[in-house]
Amino acid sequence: MEKNSDEVLLLNKKVDKTLEQPVLHQVLRIAVYDEFRAYETYCEMIEQHGEHDVLNEVLESEQAHYGALVSLLERYEVEVPVNDWYEKVDVPNNITECFEVGVAAEIENIAMYDHLLEFIEEDDVKEVLYKLQAASYNCHLPKFRQAVAASYNFVPNNRESEFGTQEDMMSKLGEYQEIFESAMQGDVDQAKIAQLFQNSNIGLLSGLALGGLGTVVMKDMLSKEKQKEV
Repeated sequence: MEKNSDEVLLLNKKVDKTLEQPVLHQVLRIAVYDEFRAYETYCEMIEQHGEHDVLNEVLESEQAHYGALVSLLERYEVEVPVNDWYEKVDVPNNITECFEVGVAAEIENIAMYDHLLEFIEEDDVKEVLYKLQAASYNCHLPKFRQAVAASYNFVPNNRESEFGTQEDMMSKLGEYQEIFESAMQGDVDQAKIAQLFQNSNIGLLSGLALGGLGTVVMKDMLSKEKQKEV
């Protein structure tokens, strides 16, 4: 299968002004490649664990996201990157860990758009990127958070599960909520996040770098175009 010549750039998700490739082209290719990743990841989750309302809804949205970006690439005559993610993605063996991966992936996606938007002057491109970022923040991220909470609450009191007792799970959920709220304020303890998701096989998802979470600053995310959802 054909490979992307700028694969390193696409996986790093950082604009590199030293390259000959125009910045706008880099931004659009990075964005659509990441949306391809999300789509293929959630497809694989459904393939392994069956239909689920959250996964189905987010998957449909991701398809619309990469479709909107492909339209921009065509408008600006930018070559669409090869979607090779179906060869790369691997997902956890249980659905709760999949939801946790979803949380981490959506936070990383929001951070990516914060970075990419710094380099964009074209109004039509800004509008699409803001909308996609807002969809991750206002829709996808809350859905995955709720799914994790629902999974932890599903086990009756005093019953064991693969995650331990309900008391164990509620303790983890409290830590999970604390880390999430800190991330929303731009204060991210990467060590805590790594520990929280240590059983989620996040490392199996190429390009999902926990280090990037430290760049998340979303205090103003509910203003202007960022409130719009696709």
